[in-house]
Amino acid sequence: MPHYMISGSYTAEGAKALLAEGGTSRLEQAKGLIESLGGTLEAMYFAFGDDDIVGFCELPNASSAAAASLSVSSSGVINVQVTPLLTGQDLDDASSTAGQVQYRPPGQ
Repeated sequence: MPHYMISGSYTAEGAKALLAEGGTSRLEQAKGLIESLGGTLEAMYFAFGDDDIVGFCELPNASSAAAASLSVSSSGVINVQVTPLLTGQDLDDASSTAGQVQYRPPGQ
């Protein structure tokens, strides 16, 4: 099953709600969302800096990942990004394919 990295930043309204509700319940919500899409939440952490939350999960496909992103971001209290992660074999396969395609860089 494909792996994804989830990162996100709370809005001011979202941060206030997080303070009131606590982190554990939000992690349970994230786990429930991922599981409802047929996936598994491997790890999720709160952070500070550019991202307020970072997690890693497995989801069945890109459509499921997009559904998770849309569901969460449409709430308006957190902006989330879902990044597909590649295995070493995925990169090997991509490298093999890339060696067979034709491409001309700009200006050449």
